[in-house]
Amino acid sequence: LMERKTHVKINRKEIMLAKLRKSCSCTPQKLKNFLMDFFPVLRWLPKYRCKEYIWGDIMSGLVIGIILVPQAIAYSLLAGLKPIYSLYTSFFANIIYFLMGTSRHVSVGIFSLISLMVGQVVDRELLLAGFDLNDDAPPASGDGSLQNDNLSSTTAFNLTTVGINAECGKECYAIGIATALTFMAGVYQVLMGIFRLGFVSMYLSESVLDGFATGASLTILTAQVKYLIGIKIPRSQGHGMLVITWINIFRNISQANLCDVITSAICIVVLVTAKELGDRYKHKLKFPLPTELVVIVVATLVSHYGKLNEVYASSVSGAIPTGFIPPKVPEFNLMLRVALDALPLAIVSFVFTVSLSEMFAKKYAYTIRANQEMFAVGFCNIIPSFFHSFATSAALAKTLVKTSTGCQTQISGVISAMVVLLVLLFLAPLFYSLQKCVLACIIIVSLRGALRKFRDVPARYRVNKVDTLVWVVTMSASALVSTEIGLLVGIVFSMLCIIVRTQRPRTALLGQIQDTSFYEDDSEYENLSTVPKVKIFRFEAPLYYANRNYFLKSLYRLTNLDPNLEAARRKKHEKKEKQHLKKGNHRTANGLGIGETTLQLVPKQIDFQALIVDCSSISFLDTTGVNTLKEILKDYKNLNISVLLACCNPSVIESLKRGGYFGKDFGCMQEMVFYSIHNAVLFAKDQK
Repeated sequence: LMERKTHVKINRKEIMLAKLRKSCSCTPQKLKNFLMDFFPVLRWLPKYRCKEYIWGDIMSGLVIGIILVPQAIAYSLLAGLKPIYSLYTSFFANIIYFLMGTSRHVSVGIFSLISLMVGQVVDRELLLAGFDLNDDAPPASGDGSLQNDNLSSTTAFNLTTVGINAECGKECYAIGIATALTFMAGVYQVLMGIFRLGFVSMYLSESVLDGFATGASLTILTAQVKYLIGIKIPRSQGHGMLVITWINIFRNISQANLCDVITSAICIVVLVTAKELGDRYKHKLKFPLPTELVVIVVATLVSHYGKLNEVYASSVSGAIPTGFIPPKVPEFNLMLRVALDALPLAIVSFVFTVSLSEMFAKKYAYTIRANQEMFAVGFCNIIPSFFHSFATSAALAKTLVKTSTGCQTQISGVISAMVVLLVLLFLAPLFYSLQKCVLACIIIVSLRGALRKFRDVPARYRVNKVDTLVWVVTMSASALVSTEIGLLVGIVFSMLCIIVRTQRPRTALLGQIQDTSFYEDDSEYENLSTVPKVKIFRFEAPLYYANRNYFLKSLYRLTNLDPNLEAARRKKHEKKEKQHLKKGNHRTANGLGIGETTLQLVPKQIDFQALIVDCSSISFLDTTGVNTLKEILKDYKNLNISVLLACCNPSVIESLKRGGYFGKDFGCMQEMVFYSIHNAVLFAKDQK
């Protein structure tokens, strides 16, 4: 016999007060621990093994810095901002994560999906403010007026409405929106860390994240096509942006710039070939080929000396200033406008960073603190927003490069930041003649990994059909509606799938494996023997209010007996029999005898005397679930059929006790619930 342990009742109030007193106390040691927890660099930097780690960190830092510069310039197209702001973002993110991050390997900085989400909000607010989204539109003059007088008045009115000086031009307003959005996203992440809301990331399954990334990649690719072929079309906004953009592309395909088309074709061939060769021979290469940097340097030289902008009207990056712009507090009025947009941005940024941190921590056998990661990413957004930067996240591609080039700690992030700083202070003006189609090629080639997910659909479908459906729905919504709506649709749809699967779970009658004490699904396995006079029913889900009816229908269908209908038939038969006996008439109205009437009203004889419910898959019961089991216990008892429960976990037994299933004194409990199906079967056989 097994007896339940007596658990000491916990006084939660006292525990909460004790924790509160402990957290409110301040001692030198506690302050030291707080600082070391908040700035993990204080723990690991004094223990840094310089001789062992330094060369790997320097090499990986230099390689990432070389990759980061062209990617930062390219991703500025996605964010709808000038390249200088992308460089600021890459610089500050690496420095802050070095101080606050707990992962040794992830590369935090500019990320294509985050840049796209920022760019969509920036474009929407620019349109509402009356600006022209055409990248090549003439810039605003010193007094803030645009080319069109009507447009000028609209812009001035809208900017004054949101509380910004009307002299702020398009570029100024765009970075104002981006910094306000970034600040709010960082605030959300810090608040999530304070209130320990990291569990939110659990609702983003792998299928949802993969579908979201693939759908957003299609949107990114679509947005870059106009730069590839050099046509000037308005940047589409709102739902259905992907479809509208492709319609505009085909309408204006005749205006394609031949110089941009040729340049794009050459760059894509070179980049894809180099990437494929790098993947094939990566075990022989000590570090990845800096193909993007080579392509950018060569393309810039060709564009500059070939005067491609002046002769062929090829769109170029333009002037990139050096140095740092004075810091500025993000506009509070703009924060209110983008507060809702910042929420999905904060969640996606945090989820990608934590998932990558956990993946590489597991690979290299160390631990991270998810809550501290949330603080780190939050401050990687809050602090840089004062320095004209936009939202950041960890990026898988750059992290893989870091680990493959010998990265040991976040010292490599500081080295990468120094490379970016060198560009910011001295080299940025050299990229003036760089064609935008070259940047678009770099972005599109970087999407290879996400777009290759389409090849995995058949394999994914064979593994799990429901997860494949979640992936398809999330990808379609992210691409065809919008990225934010796609993420929300994916989360809701995946949760609905879970609910549906618990509402209509597998049910089965079990048979005994011959010469053993084990029982399995009779419809799935052959050569199982049925237990005489006993039915064993398995329900593979929690029993709660949403699946109560399905539980009862499945039970009645598989046992071929509805106790309520059977009881009604018996009562009807007994009533008619009494009426005929009372009248003394041995013939019924339709000419049948009483015995024949009995055959019509009563079904064939019940072929079982005991019903065993296998509760091994029932993880919990709610009030409705307990009442359902009490109901079948009563209904089958009226037919002289005993109901036995087997393999109940402690929480289910506790719910049954509280619900009064075993009676007031639990006296019959040992005859109603059993620790194994076989014990229940033996008990049923012993009953007369």
